[in-house]
Amino acid sequence: MSSLTQTQQRDVQYQLHSYTNAVTHQRTGPIVIDRGEGVYVYDDQGQRYLEAMAGLWSVAVGFGEQRLADAAARQLQKLPYYHTFTHKSHAPAIELAERLIGYTGGRMAKAFFTNSGSEANDTVVKLVWYYNNALDRPEKKKIIARLRGYHGVTVASASLTGLPGNHKGFDLPLPRILHTACPHHYRHGQPGESEEDYATRLADELEALILREGPDTVAAFIGEPVMGAGGVIVPPRTYWQKIQAVCRKYDVLVIADEVITGFGRLGQRFGSDVFGIEPDMMVLSKQITSSYQPLGAVLLNAKVADVVSAHSGKLGTFGHGYTASGHPVATAVALENLAIIDERGLIEHAAEMGQLMQQELRALADHPLVGEIRGVGLIAGVELVADKNTRQPFDPLGKAGAHAYERAHAHGLIVRGIQDTVAFCPPLVIEADQVRDMVRRFAATLDDVSAFVAA
Repeated sequence: MSSLTQTQQRDVQYQLHSYTNAVTHQRTGPIVIDRGEGVYVYDDQGQRYLEAMAGLWSVAVGFGEQRLADAAARQLQKLPYYHTFTHKSHAPAIELAERLIGYTGGRMAKAFFTNSGSEANDTVVKLVWYYNNALDRPEKKKIIARLRGYHGVTVASASLTGLPGNHKGFDLPLPRILHTACPHHYRHGQPGESEEDYATRLADELEALILREGPDTVAAFIGEPVMGAGGVIVPPRTYWQKIQAVCRKYDVLVIADEVITGFGRLGQRFGSDVFGIEPDMMVLSKQITSSYQPLGAVLLNAKVADVVSAHSGKLGTFGHGYTASGHPVATAVALENLAIIDERGLIEHAAEMGQLMQQELRALADHPLVGEIRGVGLIAGVELVADKNTRQPFDPLGKAGAHAYERAHAHGLIVRGIQDTVAFCPPLVIEADQVRDMVRRFAATLDDVSAFVAA
């Protein structure tokens, strides 16, 4: 640890990090981020990085937005905390719930607030069970998620997540949680199979799973409109229409996890708008506050909300909630953040910059390491392969992606390596020259990876 700064040494000594190899961390220490401005962050050594992941897919309005700091300060001075238990409320939570329901154009009816997307998806599991108990369907409790889907890290939400790293060592997933296929045509489509035919096959597989388990035991299907942490997987054409048709056929609730795709990431308000999803529940977080404050939300349509409300009357209470549900500072910051997104036309801007980003990244398609470039709006993934012609992955899997993640830092770029896919998800405020600069830095990173894998 002698090569580490004093700050890094203190971090290594006292902090257990998320998604980090703790043994490796003892040797390498952290990059200590000190401040942020727009699409850039600076470490404590003064190095500037273009933050191509918006933190964790989440800082929509960029770093250092004074209006959000001011909104938090005003609310801290007026009402720094109050709860939403036992018939209590406050203006920011009321206004935000109304705003969110309005954004859905009447598709949703009620909002329930949490502190994170993980808690929101944990709440979804409980709501699905509560809903079916209310309808006297005690066996209809199984929830189908997807392999490589990501829904959080609490015991229930990590069970929904379809990534081995979130299950190993934790005795997960829980019973009643099932997983169906990941909708990745590049990796799992059969030779000559069109995207539409692949979507049909996946819908048929979902129906077969429901029939095998028994329709009277399957309660819900959950999915991200575009998979994020699983590798930025864009569903094949007609996928969501066909999956929803199967769900409706067997009275299976449809849950859209919009934690990453909500509030303009794909160039429209919600990912559900892009793909024609009509969810019974919608899960929100991340860009709701640009992650300046922890906040998540579950939106329920009238079909679900009415049953849940009536059942609380029968039982005497809706026995669920968090100390900070609808926290006044978090909801006040969310309102200001959403106002900035609307006033500055950031959803339309994201559509325009997203088109440019997809175009610039696709110009790298001939690079010998690049297998597939995929994405929608301001989210993209570049999958690196050992052989372009056969699509052969690297061995071990993740070898190239991990090196790309490390080398990008040397070029002043923060990306994310997901196995051998390099993910991009910059703040919505990114400008055209910054998009081009981001891709130039990534091209230089690719050259470093080429040298590494050839060695």
